[in-house]
Amino acid sequence: MFTFDKLAKGTLAAAMGLAFSVSALAADITGAGATFPYAVYTKWAEAYQQATGNKVNYQGIGSSGGVKQIKAKTVDFAGSDAPVKEADLDASKLVQVPTVMGGVTIVMNVPGFKSGDIKLDGPTAANIFRGAITKWNDPAIARLNPGAKLPDLAITVSHRSDGSGTTYTFSNYMAKQSLPFKRDVGAGNTVNWPVNAVGGKGNPGVAANVQKIKGAIGYVDIADAMKNNMTFVALKNKAGNYIVPNQQAVADAAAGADFKVKGMAPDLLDQSHKNAWPITTATYMLAYEKGDATKQKGVVDFFTWSLNNGQKMAEELGFVALPPNVVKMVEAEMKNIK
Repeated sequence: MFTFDKLAKGTLAAAMGLAFSVSALAADITGAGATFPYAVYTKWAEAYQQATGNKVNYQGIGSSGGVKQIKAKTVDFAGSDAPVKEADLDASKLVQVPTVMGGVTIVMNVPGFKSGDIKLDGPTAANIFRGAITKWNDPAIARLNPGAKLPDLAITVSHRSDGSGTTYTFSNYMAKQSLPFKRDVGAGNTVNWPVNAVGGKGNPGVAANVQKIKGAIGYVDIADAMKNNMTFVALKNKAGNYIVPNQQAVADAAAGADFKVKGMAPDLLDQSHKNAWPITTATYMLAYEKGDATKQKGVVDFFTWSLNNGQKMAEELGFVALPPNVVKMVEAEMKNIK
């Protein structure tokens, strides 16, 4: 006799079989690279798995590490805040697209001062980060902050110890502001910081150093800075306004950018909008032009789903969503991932 028990067991077995077959068809993919988008990529991956059953594993190892791994063909996609140049994309047969935007902020630990209480312009900030200004009550800082009771406190520069797209963005901005910074420190994923500066791994490492060292100053992406309730320096932008970093200021900086260039990587630094945050950047995904069909489809499916369903999640984490017209351009460019 066919009992209810047997029916239940049969239904359960069928359901388990279906779950197994869907799981077996799922395109599990791996990525590695920039720590800047780590929070949003992991949030997207969690939501994507719930929606589709497909798994995405992303490791935040720094932009330099991500580019090395994608070139070595050990991951399915890479993350980099430092865009790969056109010639290198062509030589390595890679496709590059932006995924979200953000800002690199200047954060500080000066007792008694809140976000925006200390103002810096680009050249003065560059002199601090190259080690030429060593005290918070230095006359150059005092001139920008009349009436402020700046402490006789040593400045400790906190920087990335790993190859980093955040460093690339920050150092390129500083090099634009100051020839001495460009000469002494340089611009790139890794640069020559002053000998008394303190290194930290990833954006979280820099943030932790700033939080624990009185007098510290560092550069951290806006999402990590917001998550850790850090204290921001107000930075003078190209229009002459002192801006405390926020998502609207990042969006305003990117408003006039032309993403139609090869690699979709326009220069977003020091834009002229009156409310523009000066150190604005996009973060990029790198994938192979040709590869394993299942993995390639998995990469395209994940980022297509995320760009259309994950924008609110990105904004909640402190990132700025790509404009709708740029999302359409990204989807068109991803057709080259085959």
